[in-house]
Amino acid sequence: MAAVVDPALTIRPMQNADLAGVLAVERGGYPYPWSQRIFEDCLRVGYCCLVADCDGRIDGHGIMMARAGEAHILNLCVDARMRRSGVASALLSNLLEVAVTANADCAFLEVRPSNHGAIALYQGAGFHEVGRRPNYYPAPFGREDALVMARGLADPDEEAPQQL
Repeated sequence: MAAVVDPALTIRPMQNADLAGVLAVERGGYPYPWSQRIFEDCLRVGYCCLVADCDGRIDGHGIMMARAGEAHILNLCVDARMRRSGVASALLSNLLEVAVTANADCAFLEVRPSNHGAIALYQGAGFHEVGRRPNYYPAPFGREDALVMARGLADPDEEAPQQL
């Protein structure tokens, strides 16, 4: 059972001043983390960039692009100490709310097949596999595929596309 999210946790827009905390979470969460420049570019072009802030400590972040009726979750990362605490669910829920507000009909994301925790999170939020991107992610001994997952947004009972 997941722990209850800290009542001091706030999901809010990311700011440039948050980047040191965001990068610390990113580097602790991924073997191939995004660079500061990528986060700066996401902020500059107006992507939905959120942080999970607990009394000034960044516990996670989420980045999403919403265009042309679709939302694409590009990055969702939570500090290792806060995993399974509800932080990722809170970030994902907020991203999906923004997608609905942006009139997106469906949301997509890519995830490593080896990331069982993330896959369970996404399935619990209504995402299902719609395809694969071969050799998408760098890996220690070559490349790893990406599972492409999707869910509908316009109608809670509507399914996302069944395949790419």
